[in-house]
Amino acid sequence: MPKKKTGQRKKAEKQKLRQKEIRNAREHVDLAQHPCNMAMECDKCQKKQKSRAFCYFCSAVQRLPACAQCGKMKCMLKSGDCVVRHPGVFTTGMGMVGAICDFCEAWVCHGRKCLTSHACTCPLADAVCLECERGVWEHGGRVFRCCFCQGFLCEDDQFEHQASCQVLESETYKCQSCNRLGQYSCLRCKTCFCDEHVRRRPTGKPSRTSPPCPRCGYMLHLTADLSMSTRSHRYGRQGAAAADDDDDDDGSYGNATGYSGYDADGGMEGGDYSYSESEDDDDDESEDEDSEEEEPENSGNTSKNS
Repeated sequence: MPKKKTGQRKKAEKQKLRQKEIRNAREHVDLAQHPCNMAMECDKCQKKQKSRAFCYFCSAVQRLPACAQCGKMKCMLKSGDCVVRHPGVFTTGMGMVGAICDFCEAWVCHGRKCLTSHACTCPLADAVCLECERGVWEHGGRVFRCCFCQGFLCEDDQFEHQASCQVLESETYKCQSCNRLGQYSCLRCKTCFCDEHVRRRPTGKPSRTSPPCPRCGYMLHLTADLSMSTRSHRYGRQGAAAADDDDDDDGSYGNATGYSGYDADGGMEGGDYSYSESEDDDDDESEDEDSEEEEPENSGNTSKNS
């Protein structure tokens, strides 16, 4: 019979699991709830934007700035680690701030813990949008993460990117190394891998987590659990809509883009050139007129020679 766990033993195990969850949560920070990425409304121009030291539009300073690490707007002397001592006084505004973060462009309070730890753990240190490739200093909106590939997205492109994130770079669901069906998909590389070409770490126990990607190391997901779609190339005559049956009676070759690249009006708009029977008749009439003009000239030359 195994020994019964005491209350102290159970409490120690729960505390150990809780500390492990806290350490794992530091790697996956919820940017929407982080103090350095919270919404702010300027006191002067009344425009909403990301929390920052100076307004993105009018460069005004907030009346009550918030700390980018702890999120407080007033120093209550509870921690006692203030770099600037203010005994018996609750400080707000510019008397509370101590620095500006170079990554998130937000105020940091004058607490020693916030000043020494925020710059190293700022979640917006490498926050460059995947779509527009703009950083925090180049746009005034908040920063988000894609729920599929965990990439940084600005407020303007977050919905557009997530709508097209689950699209493979290839045209099939087959593995990149062989011709088998890819069971796993990487949402960062946008490729599929079969079970044999996925590099698993040799462990004694079967791992419950999904295997990492052989290319980038990101965790793979089962293709069946995702809404993955393949990449489709549309070019040439396949890019436009299919031709109707009535177009064949008119003598045109359809609405698809031809090799010439001219449209029906003779312009380079990417459409096709519709060749009709009326144009063919005009060409025949012009050829007949040219032949009639050449005949009298030839008859005059023969009379002179005679």
